[in-house]
Amino acid sequence: MSSASNTYPAVGTSAGFDKARLRKILMIGGVALIAAVAAGAYLNGGRYVTADDSYIHANKLMVSTDVSGLVESVKVREGQQVKKGDVLFTLDRKPFEIALENARAALGQSVQDVESTRAMYRAAVGQIAAQRAQLVANQQTFGRYEALSKQNAIAAMQVDTQRAAVLSAQATLASLQQNAATQLAKLNGNPNEPASQTPQYQKAKAAVDEAQRQLDHAVVRAPFDGTVSEVDALQPGTLVISAMSAFTTTSAVGLIGKEVWIQADMKETDITHIHPGASVDIKVDTYPGCKWTGHIANLSAGSDSSFSALPAENASGNWVKVVQRIPVRVAIDHGDCARPLRAGMSTVLSIDTGKRRITRLLEEY
Repeated sequence: MSSASNTYPAVGTSAGFDKARLRKILMIGGVALIAAVAAGAYLNGGRYVTADDSYIHANKLMVSTDVSGLVESVKVREGQQVKKGDVLFTLDRKPFEIALENARAALGQSVQDVESTRAMYRAAVGQIAAQRAQLVANQQTFGRYEALSKQNAIAAMQVDTQRAAVLSAQATLASLQQNAATQLAKLNGNPNEPASQTPQYQKAKAAVDEAQRQLDHAVVRAPFDGTVSEVDALQPGTLVISAMSAFTTTSAVGLIGKEVWIQADMKETDITHIHPGASVDIKVDTYPGCKWTGHIANLSAGSDSSFSALPAENASGNWVKVVQRIPVRVAIDHGDCARPLRAGMSTVLSIDTGKRRITRLLEEY
């Protein structure tokens, strides 16, 4: 009995030791396996970069005009699709038509002024010829008087009178020559120059062109294809102030273009392996069950802060480094849902960099 009782505990102790060792091996092996799987997953991951700070963008413009006037009619409504060149709204044309007629009248007057100047120049030339002949006659008479005076055959007063006549004729001739030069200068030095080549005419013609331009701009047209918005604030009778006069658009029709794209402000540390052409999976918050695909169109040459009106000043050395945001533009290629994408919608992007972490490590080392 005693020897049997001594044998059983030895067997139990060996079995207990084996179980404890097996448990330890399994625990260590399990942890190692999990670590290996996690390390493998980590090293083989990192191919995709996600971005949720991204929104749909489109060409948009508040369409106004560079002339001031009262709105006569509004030709579109909210949400209407328009083509490039379609009329959005018109201003009262009457003031612009009056201004155009005044400009045309001034243009006609400039032609008359040129012809009048030409006639005055020709008259001055004729007067100069007549006055030059008169001066020659006076000089000849004065010469004869001087000869007679030396012979005491004529009174000295007559000689002096004739001398004065010569001087007067010379002064008159100089005045006529100066007047002719003035008229000729108005004709650009060419008495036969067409009226359309003179400065007066060109100035008046420019005024006509400007009046015509303003009349044309009283009809406001769509500069590109798109969807009308923000039109309810513009009604007939509204005073539109020229953006060139007010330095801001006071009354206008909003127009959103048909072409849409996505802009993401991504961390600078996330764009290391992103390049133009990389494929992108797109989800739009508005349509949870839909997916779109696209590609990287371009990466901005500068961060958002580099275009800031008041960039950060770090010259003092007392600053905290902040990860910068780089605008990335994504072109939309295809979608599995025929749902409209509207400017301002939030999106989530998954960008395929084509590089796993293990590939990056191998390239670095």
